[in-house]
Amino acid sequence: MTSRRSHSSPDSPAQPTGSSAPSRRTVVKAAAAGAVLAAPSAAAFPASAAEPPAFLHGVASGDPLPDGVLLWTRVTPTAAAIPGSGLGPDVEVGWTVALDKAFTNIVAKGSTTATAASDHTVKADVRGLAPATNYWFRFSAGGTDTPAARTRTAPAADAATTTGLRFGVVSCANWEGGHFAAYRHLAARGDLDAWLHLGDYIYEYGTGEYGTRDKVVRPHAPTHEIVSLADYRVRHGRYKTDPDLQTLHAAAPVVAIWDDHEIANDAWSGGAENHTEGTEGTWAARLSAAKQAYFEWMPVRPAIAGTTYRRLRFGKLVDLSLLDLRSFRSQQVGVGDGEVDDPDRTLTGRAQLDWLKAGLKSSDTTWRLVGNSVMIAPFALGNLTADLFEPLAELLGLPKEGLALNPDQWDGYTDDRRELLAHLRENAIRNTVFLTGDIHMAWANDVPVNAGTYPLSASAATEFVVTSVTSDNLDDLVKAPEGTISALASPLIRAANRHVHWVDTDRHGYGVLDITAARAQMDFYVLSDRTKAGATSSWARSYRTRSGTQKVERTYDPV
Repeated sequence: MTSRRSHSSPDSPAQPTGSSAPSRRTVVKAAAAGAVLAAPSAAAFPASAAEPPAFLHGVASGDPLPDGVLLWTRVTPTAAAIPGSGLGPDVEVGWTVALDKAFTNIVAKGSTTATAASDHTVKADVRGLAPATNYWFRFSAGGTDTPAARTRTAPAADAATTTGLRFGVVSCANWEGGHFAAYRHLAARGDLDAWLHLGDYIYEYGTGEYGTRDKVVRPHAPTHEIVSLADYRVRHGRYKTDPDLQTLHAAAPVVAIWDDHEIANDAWSGGAENHTEGTEGTWAARLSAAKQAYFEWMPVRPAIAGTTYRRLRFGKLVDLSLLDLRSFRSQQVGVGDGEVDDPDRTLTGRAQLDWLKAGLKSSDTTWRLVGNSVMIAPFALGNLTADLFEPLAELLGLPKEGLALNPDQWDGYTDDRRELLAHLRENAIRNTVFLTGDIHMAWANDVPVNAGTYPLSASAATEFVVTSVTSDNLDDLVKAPEGTISALASPLIRAANRHVHWVDTDRHGYGVLDITAARAQMDFYVLSDRTKAGATSSWARSYRTRSGTQKVERTYDPV
C-alpha cells in the first residue's frame, strides 16, 4: 500500500529434510476433537530471557500437503545469540510429530542443526503423513522442549472433501500500529484447516515513520528502518515474540506470500519507493537480505528459489495458486498516467502469468483460489461513462479503464489483467476467487471483464479483500472517528465502480473463508480497538459466491 513508507515447476514440492515415517492412521477433525485440540497458550512461549538453549520465538507450521507439512522454530543457544547477531554455536534441534498432544502415539521424528548462518532458525519438511489429519508437533534442544502445537495436512488430491474447508485470512500487520488481536481470535476458533497471510507480515519502517495516528503503540526493533540482513532478522524476530501471533502459528498451518513491506514500500523488480540507492546500499543487496530473512523466519516452502509463487491443492475442492507480485513487476507509474495500459509493462512477469493461466485452465477442482497481494478488481474514476471516457482517455493519454486511484494494484498493469480475465472467459474457467490484502480495507467484488459496461458485461471472477490487522485504514490516515469516512466514501466508490458490492474503509480485522462445493463464503470480522491487547472481535458482514455464478452476493449467516 502506497505511503512513505528455466527452473523446476512450482507445483513440485521440495524434498523432505525429515526422516521417513511408518504408516499413519487418520484422526478426527478439529471440530470433533474437543478440548484435546484446543489452541496452545501463548504464555507457553515467553518473550523474556530464559536459560539457554531456549525457544523464545514460538513454533509454526506451513504449506500443508496431503502427506506432509513444513515445521519451523528458532532456538536461542546462548544469551548473546539474539536474532541478527550472527553469534552462537551450532545446536542440534530435534522434532517430533504425534497423533496426540501427549505424544504417546509418535509417528515421525528427526533432528536438524541450527546455525548462525540461518540465524538459528530451523525447518523440518516432514513427509509420510496421512491426509486431512490433525497432528501435534514439538521441537527440543539441550533438554528443553517447546510446548505442543497443532498442525493439519491437506486432503488427498482425489478426496471429495464433503465437509468443506475453512481458512483464516489476514494481511497488513504493523507492529507499531497496535496489537495482533486478530490472530488471537482466529486461533481461538479451533476450526481452521489453515490460515492465509496475504502479505505485509512485517513492516520495514523505523519507529514512528509509518502511520499510527501519531501514537506508537509499541516500538519496533530495530528502531531504524531495516536495510541489512541483520536488520531484517531482528525485525522478524521481534514479530515472532508477539503472543497472539505465536498462538495462531501454534494452532494451524499458515500459507503465506509476501507483498512489499517484507522488503520495502512499493517494491518492484528494480527498486522501491522506500529505497534510496547508495545511502541505503544497493537494491540488489537489500532485496537479497529481505528474501533470505523471510525464508529463514517463515514456514514457507519455495517451489522456485527466491519467490513465493507456488500452488497447493486441497482435495477435489480447492486449488490455491499463490502469487508473487513484487519480484517481476515493472516500476509503478503515477496516478492518471496512460502508461498503465502499456503492454510492455507487467505485474506478474511473463513466466508467472503463463504458469497461472495454465494452472487455472488445467485445474479439475471445484474452486480455483488465487492468493493475490494487491487488488485485481478495478478501482477507478470514469467507469460510469466508459463509452465516452475511453476515446477521451486515448486522446489525452489517460488510462482507458478509468482514472486508476492506486496504480500499485492491477489497475496499474491493465494489460496483464485483460489477458488473465480474457483467458478465464475464453476457456469457460469458472469459480475463480481472488483473495487479497494490501489496501487496508474490506471489499467484496465481482471482477468484470469491462468495468465501464458492467453489469451489462460479464464478470470473469470474484474477489474478497480483507482489511488490515493493525495498519492504518482510511479513517486513521485522516484522523477521523472510526466509521465516518466509510459512511461517506463507500457510496461514492460503489457508484463509480458498479462491480463493488461492499467496501469498509475504516475498520481493522480479519476474514474467515468457508468453502463447500456449493459456495465460497467470506465472513468479515472487525476489532474493537487495535491499540488494545485485549481487543474484542465481532462479525461485520458476510458475502458469498455461488458455484458457477462468478458473482458476489450478500448473505446473513456467518459460519
